[in-house]
Amino acid sequence: MGLREDKLLKEGKELYQRGQLNLAEKLLTEIVEVDDRHVEALFTLANIFHARGEIGKAIKAFNKVLFVDPNHTDAAISLSVLYNDIGQYDEARKIFEQTNERVKKNASENEGVQDAHINKKFSLKHYELAELYLTYSRFDEALFEYNKSIKLDPENLDARIKVAKVYAKKGFVAKAMDELRKLKTENPSFLPARLALGILYYGNGKVIEAQNEWENILSKDPAHSEAKMYINLSKTATETSLQV
Repeated sequence: MGLREDKLLKEGKELYQRGQLNLAEKLLTEIVEVDDRHVEALFTLANIFHARGEIGKAIKAFNKVLFVDPNHTDAAISLSVLYNDIGQYDEARKIFEQTNERVKKNASENEGVQDAHINKKFSLKHYELAELYLTYSRFDEALFEYNKSIKLDPENLDARIKVAKVYAKKGFVAKAMDELRKLKTENPSFLPARLALGILYYGNGKVIEAQNEWENILSKDPAHSEAKMYINLSKTATETSLQV
């Protein structure tokens, strides 16, 4: 691949990550027009089609990736997710099983580890799709995909924070708080849960509760810059309010 194609690919993938799907598609299509077997460009285009809900085009593009590179695990998993989402369960199961067997054959870990490996790849695809839905404020679809991601990979604690944030954006603040309280209780050392809960408390007028969460973070990590910042901001705002 030439320098121009390298540049187009890098820019196209960055645009895709930022949710600028149309611009990303334009750049990646230029690559495919020159080299219709360019796996990375084809794969990213397939993800763009999936994110836009263009299921037929996405399936065709993922199949093209697999035609060029039959061992492309991410494309196979994405294709299986798509077939599952549109109700073609037999096809989804077939692709999943083929992929799972191939990964097992090519690796040395035991079966349980391999199942977890595959599930985490599925989880990542759902998480990426949720992020794109969130970019466009499609909250119900984002929530659905984040929950799928969590089900496949319960260790993805960041996805659980995102679920709470989506609930808050939908106006279900109490539900969002419950999610974050549960997360911090189950994972006491996971400080981002406390940080997010503090921000949610503060945004809803619960200043003391917010400060307690941030101070708790600092008791565990005295150098935590974000917790320090929020405590200082909250105290400054409270002092200003009292002076007024």
